Amino acid sequence: MTADVEMEVQAPSSSVPSATVPSTLQHLKEIASLIETGAQGKEVRRIVRAVRLTMMLRRKLRASVLSAFLGHVLPSGSEAFAKLSSFLPKDDEHDMDVDTAASAVQGPAKHCIPELEIFCYLIVLIYLIDQKRYNEAKACSSASIARLRNINRRTVDVIASRLYFYYSFSYELTNSLAEIRGTLLALHRMATLRHDELGQETLLNLLLRNYLHYNLYDQAEKLRSKAPRFEAHSNQQFCRYLFYLGKIRTIQLEYTDAKESLLQAARKAPVVARGFQIQCNKWAVIVRLLLGEIPERTVFMQKGMKKALTPYFELTNAVRIGDLELFKIVADKFSGTFSSDRTHNLIVRLRHNVIRTGLRNISIAYSRISLADVARKLRLDSPNPVADAESIVAKAIRDGAIDATIDHSNGWVVSKETGDVYSTNEPQIAFNSRIAFCLNMHNEAVRALRFPPNSNKEKESEETRRERQQQEQELAKHIAEEDDDDF
Repeated sequence: MTADVEMEVQAPSSSVPSATVPSTLQHLKEIASLIETGAQGKEVRRIVRAVRLTMMLRRKLRASVLSAFLGHVLPSGSEAFAKLSSFLPKDDEHDMDVDTAASAVQGPAKHCIPELEIFCYLIVLIYLIDQKRYNEAKACSSASIARLRNINRRTVDVIASRLYFYYSFSYELTNSLAEIRGTLLALHRMATLRHDELGQETLLNLLLRNYLHYNLYDQAEKLRSKAPRFEAHSNQQFCRYLFYLGKIRTIQLEYTDAKESLLQAARKAPVVARGFQIQCNKWAVIVRLLLGEIPERTVFMQKGMKKALTPYFELTNAVRIGDLELFKIVADKFSGTFSSDRTHNLIVRLRHNVIRTGLRNISIAYSRISLADVARKLRLDSPNPVADAESIVAKAIRDGAIDATIDHSNGWVVSKETGDVYSTNEPQIAFNSRIAFCLNMHNEAVRALRFPPNSNKEKESEETRRERQQQEQELAKHIAEEDDDDF
């Protein structure tokens, strides 16, 4: 499993005392009731709230709890009940008796609506992934996608988007992402035809991740450029999209656009998505170095990121001082880390930047210096270092990296007198870029201002308002303790 993005922070299943099992089961029943109410009233926000509450319970999910919940929600003779029950072990008889008795009090199961059926697929799939039963998770996810193809309801879209993610994630955990690329494309086409914009967002990111996993950057860019454009509905999916876009732009040598996308993804990511922020910062550091910029020291000292960004801090220090030998030492020392981060090929590109930085420092320090001394200070290890130094200096002069001339007869590099930068247009260009950045941020903040749905309709009842506030308080209390499931 790669150390990407946007990788999800898994919530491993932990052992829960049997005394808390009925409480977990009761929570699941309340969530099911919330989903049923949302489906009947066609209120998508209730479905969203139900999914969020479910993610907070994933650490407490057990086979006995899920078996009792399936018996309460699904008809015992249904295909979904038989299929999902086959994925759950039957070894915890005591808890099974407790949960069955608790569910029997609720009476016989009603006719199951599609939203609850898909929800059952989702929680069983999450349980299998947390238990590291990846082959069974693949089978469960494939069955859920086959069932999902026959359902076209707006209230299912929120649950379906989560199901799409875990479908791809289960195949990624078994290193078989290539098997589902055609299925993901078909699902994206189906979501587009059904105007399921949240599903389109999720599936587009999954397809981009699928292509990038196999280094198919050209195909990823073609898909991204031809995919339908619309306003983002999920902040998490938008952050992922920006991260993938930044990676594509970096490989395509469009460093300025890549830097903007990566920094914006890191800035918009949730605070608890620490792994995703680390990946964004790693790529952003490399891109800024390729642009000739030196990131501030505070970037590497962020809380919870210092250890992960240490290799990139040492790499930045080598580029900053223009020491080619130190650059090689750092690249060899952390080659395993760079390979796992998939930034090794980008670091190879940095060698030219290191030489150019060292040459710029030499040009500033010396008004005249021999080409042999330039080769020695740059620590060129070629068979003919003087000739290589001459070609490197000539290219730097042509690119405008240094303001100097070469005296070929004497073998000297003569630096010209440094002019006043404030007599040029550079300060104006830098100031204009900062103004444009601030205006863009302001416009995004204005566009993000939205009124809650149904705000212009009749006010909710007092009982409904109390119920909503109680659930929101419970969500706020647990959100700081639980890992964010989207990252």
